Amino acid sequence: MSALRDALRDLPEAVFADLLESEDAYLLVVDLPGTTAETVDVSVTSGRIQVEALREKEVPEGFSYESEQRSLFLDADLPVPGDANGQRASASVDRGVLELRLPRGDEETTTTITIEDA
Repeated sequence: MSALRDALRDLPEAVFADLLESEDAYLLVVDLPGTTAETVDVSVTSGRIQVEALREKEVPEGFSYESEQRSLFLDADLPVPGDANGQRASASVDRGVLELRLPRGDEETTTTITIEDA
């Protein structure tokens, strides 16, 4: 699991993520304000978790950006823990918080995970 923990440290500073562990599963929680189930894609392929998220934000009429610190896009590539089963993974987005649950078990090769609004 240390490879995943290390990879989370390498995410951009503006991305906040927690990794929780139980006897049965891992739970990855990522704050993605402004995202919905429709704007987040998660897949598990060959021992890697791919998270792509598009943040929706509007610029008020009459304004333009002078400085922008909140990224519009996240593209993260993270390792799956060796004892997790990506084939049985599930995910949801609730108010801009992604929760990805990876059950423990033998790793499968490829799966695309359907994101649901919680």
